[in-house]
Amino acid sequence: MSYREDPRVDEYIDELPEWQQQICRRVRDLAHAADPELDETIKRTVQPYFVLQGNVCALLAARTHVNVFLYDGAIVPDPDGIITAGHHNKTARTVSFREGEPINEPALLAMFRQIIANNRAGGWRKLKNAAPS
Repeated sequence: MSYREDPRVDEYIDELPEWQQQICRRVRDLAHAADPELDETIKRTVQPYFVLQGNVCALLAARTHVNVFLYDGAIVPDPDGIITAGHHNKTARTVSFREGEPINEPALLAMFRQIIANNRAGGWRKLKNAAPS
């Protein structure tokens, strides 16, 4: 897959242990596969973000796992149950991956695509406020 890489994201990933590098690179590929217009950048000084008309996701490596923050306002369905934290968070939920755990790529890709569609429709805040209660 070909996409425009931000060298700062490469630097972030390259400094991680090999197993975390593999997870981050695969998530990066999936994020870009969700939409060819997706951009990557660094926010909060060092954290890789993937954006398209708003935040889509971000990576954050911890000692024992890699967190993928999904910026969806908790409105994107999770039928496969891949969300591991932040179920009631108002802005982002988390999918965590540990060494040796598989990535449910179809589920994660579907969530990325829905977040991007929501961003193009005005963002999750607008959609959440427009939804009937």
